[in-house]
Amino acid sequence: MMKTQPIHILVITCILLFVSCNSNSPQAPTVPENATLSLKVLQDKIKGGWAGQTIGCTFGGPTEFKFKGTMIQDYQQMVWYDDYIEEIFETDPGLYDDVYMDLTFVEVLERVGLDAPADSFAISFALDDYKLWHANQAARYNILNGIMPPASGFWMNNPHADDIDFQIEADFAGMMCPGMINTASEICDRTGHIMNYGDGWYGGVFMAAMYATAFVSDDVDFIVAQGLKPIPEKSKFYQSISDVIKWHNQYPNDWKQCWFEFEKKHTSDKGCPEGVFNAFNIDANVNAAYVVIGLLYGEKDFFKTMDIATRCGQDSDCNPATAAGILGVILGYEQIPDFWKPAVEKVQDLKFPYSNLTLNQIYGLSYKHALTLIEENGGGIKNDSIHIKVQSPEILRYEESFVGIYPTKELLVRKDYLDESIKIDFTGNGIVVLGNVKSKCGIATSNYVAFLDVYVDDTLTERVKMPYDYIVRKYDIFHKYLLNNTDHKLEIKWVNPDADYRIYFKSYVVYSDSPNKTFNPNQ
Repeated sequence: MMKTQPIHILVITCILLFVSCNSNSPQAPTVPENATLSLKVLQDKIKGGWAGQTIGCTFGGPTEFKFKGTMIQDYQQMVWYDDYIEEIFETDPGLYDDVYMDLTFVEVLERVGLDAPADSFAISFALDDYKLWHANQAARYNILNGIMPPASGFWMNNPHADDIDFQIEADFAGMMCPGMINTASEICDRTGHIMNYGDGWYGGVFMAAMYATAFVSDDVDFIVAQGLKPIPEKSKFYQSISDVIKWHNQYPNDWKQCWFEFEKKHTSDKGCPEGVFNAFNIDANVNAAYVVIGLLYGEKDFFKTMDIATRCGQDSDCNPATAAGILGVILGYEQIPDFWKPAVEKVQDLKFPYSNLTLNQIYGLSYKHALTLIEENGGGIKNDSIHIKVQSPEILRYEESFVGIYPTKELLVRKDYLDESIKIDFTGNGIVVLGNVKSKCGIATSNYVAFLDVYVDDTLTERVKMPYDYIVRKYDIFHKYLLNNTDHKLEIKWVNPDADYRIYFKSYVVYSDSPNKTFNPNQ
């Protein structure tokens, strides 16, 4: 007799056979080993990337850091008109820090060569006269005072190492490396460690990898997944973005639910001293998540992608800039809706703020550099076609910032010091003192530099230089990590007080070797 199967096994088997035979689910896309583009298409995609970045930055500018820990509600309309970019060029050029830093790197590559060392990039941006903030400004100060990369971006020397800075400046690397993720990562290694480390560096690599992939795929889900492959899985950055991908799959039609899930799990901050005890968050992993939310839920619609990335809040100019830049490569300039083009076309022959280059010149330089790298990496050019040897992503080395320290206390001081010492008693293994030099009589420019001697536990630890000049200022008065986790005395003495200036002591943040326990009066 033939042995019969239990009925539940037969039912399950039939269901599985039906699903496998009748499924309409598409196969997961893969990157081909080789890709071919026409010269015209490559030019168009590069132009789309730079134009998209400029449009996105301008679009999100009015709401930058006005919505911290909250989304921008639907009833708030965004501003746009044909003269908008040209007006911002003139009235608020500092808005474009995420573009003019890119342009600095492109200029160095053109002047020094595509194998330009980190020091060439570092010195060029450190000596330029544009405004910088956070990790960039801390790195600029480090470089001008003899701390060169990669030490200039290392978290022990830079309290902003996990901030967004390189993430918003890595576009150039992706746009000159079509299909070549590993080549883009190598360029990011030379440039990104100038100002960042760990998650701050990974943010730039991730963006460059998505740009590179956008030349050879138009599948946004795949571009995001491929861009994440170089990032070590145990990093906070990887876990943040992989969770966004998971929640997008779970809530495919509700970007706000995805945003809420992310906020609940991933928005704690231990690095940037300006954000650890308030809603301000400039961390790379947080703002990268907003870029990805914009891309995944934007469904390749140019406005929708920018709008969602902006409405996620926080760094709401940089995030739509990156999202629109990547989408600009996917679509190419010709496919960006005509509504957005007059504003960028009005400025494409003007020198970009804080640069000697125009957008039209930048389009050409990135195209030139891309052709060179394509040939150097196994590809070729024949007639009007470009053959690209597409690279399989290699995983980067693991880096983690702020190891062994946890923010435990912030004290707002907000006091001017004229000649007396700043004295702080604290318990922990680290401290960051925030403040700057101010003029008592409203001097616009000055070469004055305050010298501050810092004593930790009665031992002279460092002489800090505090320039009054905003461009070369020290971003934080003082920081020190990985002390013994015990009681400490900190004293900061102003060595060369000047009656025209004062030291503004804003606040200080204390760190410990373990997180604070939740306060419970019933325990």
